[in-house]
Amino acid sequence: MSENYYTNDGPVVSVLIPTYNRPQSLYKALVSVFRQDYENLQVIVVNDGGEDVRDIVDSFHDSRLEYICRNENRGKAYSLNEAIGRSEGKYLCYLDDDDIYYPFHVRMLVDALENETDCQVAYSDLYKVYCNQFPDGTQQVLSKVVEVSRDFDRFLMLVFNHVLHVSLMHHRDLIEKTGPYNERLNVLIDWDMTRRLMFFSDFYHVPEITGEYSHPAGDSDRISVQRRKDKNEYMENVLTIMTTRPPKPWPKFGDLSIIFISERLDKRAGKTIGEIRHRTFYPYKLFLPMPESDFNRLNIDMPNLVFVSAGSSSCAELQLDTALKKCDGEYIALVPADFSVRDLWIENPIYALINCSDQRQGFLLDKEGGHPWAAVFRRDDLRFARTHFSDLSISESLKAAGISIRWPRNEELPFQFDNLYNEALSIERDGDWLEAAQIYEYIAEKFQNRLWMKRLAARAFFKAGRHEESQNICNEINRWRPTVDTLFLEAKIRRENGDLDSAIELLTTAAKTLEGHELIWT
Repeated sequence: MSENYYTNDGPVVSVLIPTYNRPQSLYKALVSVFRQDYENLQVIVVNDGGEDVRDIVDSFHDSRLEYICRNENRGKAYSLNEAIGRSEGKYLCYLDDDDIYYPFHVRMLVDALENETDCQVAYSDLYKVYCNQFPDGTQQVLSKVVEVSRDFDRFLMLVFNHVLHVSLMHHRDLIEKTGPYNERLNVLIDWDMTRRLMFFSDFYHVPEITGEYSHPAGDSDRISVQRRKDKNEYMENVLTIMTTRPPKPWPKFGDLSIIFISERLDKRAGKTIGEIRHRTFYPYKLFLPMPESDFNRLNIDMPNLVFVSAGSSSCAELQLDTALKKCDGEYIALVPADFSVRDLWIENPIYALINCSDQRQGFLLDKEGGHPWAAVFRRDDLRFARTHFSDLSISESLKAAGISIRWPRNEELPFQFDNLYNEALSIERDGDWLEAAQIYEYIAEKFQNRLWMKRLAARAFFKAGRHEESQNICNEINRWRPTVDTLFLEAKIRRENGDLDSAIELLTTAAKTLEGHELIWT
């Protein structure tokens, strides 16, 4: 790959477009790329064994466009890796063949990465376009909604991808650290990569609507929809992503070592290990101090499983001390065989530990505190306790080392934004629209994500009959960064108030946006 990233007009951006049997939508996608007001582009279209689209590619007569046509269908991950192998830009960005960029998409993200942040990854907001999809490839747009507009949340990204690939731009050389796209995956390919990217960089949110992605009504041919139908296959993809660990060092993540302590490998212990595999999103290695004969009886495929040889009569303290010598994580969780693994069992306490300034503090894995040493610690604290007080039990050595253990306080837990958001949704379902609106406004002020939350607050105030508050919020959004739904809502309120001219103007703008004839924020 060439390292000549720049021209006189700035860095080169490589746009990667995998395609498969969507010639009509591909044409629209390419039109959106070549309408960019940023011209230093390398555009790579990869035909993944579908209908040859060379006539569409050639119709653009643009030397910046490269075409890879493969007869065999190898999947999106293979196609993206093939395109990356041809890429020459300082930055990579992505476009699916049924999505589009708005003319300033590339420029805004380049400007952010070059001038506004030291992050190596940036992303923008998108319209989700609900549409009817017809057999000839044409679409009927039903609505356009900014469904998610949220700031980067590393812990959330562990469990849910809130940054869509179409909105993403990153330094190309990050791929050398993350490794290529995983070609064994057939779904959630994008989440796998964004998850690995965040081991090495924060993501910078550009809160502007710079494109759109289609969401067909009814059954869809999208991979993300079709591959969810086989639940077992889908879960294997998820587990592969959850256990993927890019090569170290990780400047943005502290590693976790989980030490599993059990007198014997019985059915209960095997179940706990399986639950750890299925419910742990934070990157980890699972250390099993046990006899080799027990380890060989395990029938589980975990790439992050580490066997530590221990005698059959080893007590819990000896198992811990033996495994502790092998652990390389900055944080260490101790898990007894009879521990009940629940959702967020490690994410809650380790988040509190990472953000806790108290020295020699550990956090319980179970709120009830059913087991006194089932907790997560800083590695150095735990090693200090076991080095200096190895003759004591685990609990006593922790006390002797001055390590206190407790459950995190509510304000120390992750997902504060999402917990409040889900509470507001629950209140909406109960019909208390006014309280929901007030929660949305509170979230917007305290946790940012203003466009998304303000839009929801406007709708909730309207449902509550508080039309003046709703109109004020809609007016604020529509002057700042209008969306189709806030334009419609403000128009409805203005019509009720007899301001027909303003209502017609707002409705006309919204209709043109739905039809794709106007970009309302330019």
